[in-house]
Amino acid sequence: MFAEIADTENLFRVAVFAGVLLSMLCWELLAPRRVLGMPRAVRWFSNFGLGALNRLFLQVLPLSAVGLYTTQSGWGLMPLLTLPLWLEAALCLAAFDCAVYLQHRLLHAVPWLWRLHRMHHADTDFDTSTGVRFHPLEALFSMLVKMLVMVGLGAPVAVVILFEVLLNATSLFNHGNVRLPAALDRLLRKVIVTPDMHRVHHSADSRELNHNFGFNLAWWDYLFGTYRAQPAAGHRGMRVGLDRFRGPGEQQLHRLLLQPFR
Repeated sequence: MFAEIADTENLFRVAVFAGVLLSMLCWELLAPRRVLGMPRAVRWFSNFGLGALNRLFLQVLPLSAVGLYTTQSGWGLMPLLTLPLWLEAALCLAAFDCAVYLQHRLLHAVPWLWRLHRMHHADTDFDTSTGVRFHPLEALFSMLVKMLVMVGLGAPVAVVILFEVLLNATSLFNHGNVRLPAALDRLLRKVIVTPDMHRVHHSADSRELNHNFGFNLAWWDYLFGTYRAQPAAGHRGMRVGLDRFRGPGEQQLHRLLLQPFR
């Protein structure tokens, strides 16, 4: 049973991921927001290579199996509440998203976690490939956090899979080097994180770096006071990345994997 669900989840996730990725790559080609400073070949090999490595962790620790087990066992908060399915799903999705926001703040606040997470910020350009650029140890930490939340909620397996698919898709979207009409961007960011909103979080300016932590819903940054509307230098003039990691070869895959230990 677990194997069947895992196979279905993998197929669904891969199909959505591939569709969103292809759409974002085309959008970046047709309407780029910024001129990229590095050749794509080196960055894309490293960034997508990291994404492939991290996917292996999902194979080792399948989230769907954990979600199914907690649902069938009756553990967690949701089995104790007699809520309509739509409300249960909405509450679980919001709780997962809030947990990701809080985890993201923790990655910036705790020094040893920042050593894992800073590799994501060390990208000196910002495009949809940055959305899969995470150190495998950070991916493992993130998965363990989500599993704890999953068990605590007793979330239905379908909601677990839906959230993971949404998280992957929105990460590709909000890291996109794409241009949105200003009025549409202002409207969208009342609910979801837009590329312009999240790009501020990748600023080399530390005063901007610790803002806009949300990945999916924008509400948490408004609620917890971490929202910043625009970078001081504007989106085309801002410096992206970490100045400490701009040297030759810093974007190569082996250097990125070793970066937390250097």
